[in-house]
Amino acid sequence: MQVKDLATVEGFVAQTMENGEESINDAYTGDLLSDVMGNAPSESVLITIQAHKNTVAVASLAGIQAIVICNKRSTPPDMLQAAKEESVSVFTFEGTQFEASCKIACLLGKVDACKG
Repeated sequence: MQVKDLATVEGFVAQTMENGEESINDAYTGDLLSDVMGNAPSESVLITIQAHKNTVAVASLAGIQAIVICNKRSTPPDMLQAAKEESVSVFTFEGTQFEASCKIACLLGKVDACKG
């Protein structure tokens, strides 16, 4: 899938989409940024509640293409500016990280229950 496909997920709102054509092959859910840095696969989407510019820095370092901020958290201007500078797309979602993870897993075709 591509980053722009995240904009088609019900409830996902693009805050900035800098790299819509980039590939996403996996996802990682986590809030401990050192864990994300060490374990998130590149060409993935990060699902988190960490809505600050350090999240963008970690995403950029790890090769993460997009971030989904969950639980009705807002994205501060400095985070969005950092995302634009690092070409990392940012989406918000009012639901939980679990719900976002399930939606993305279905979009990636990683869950049989989503097929049909």
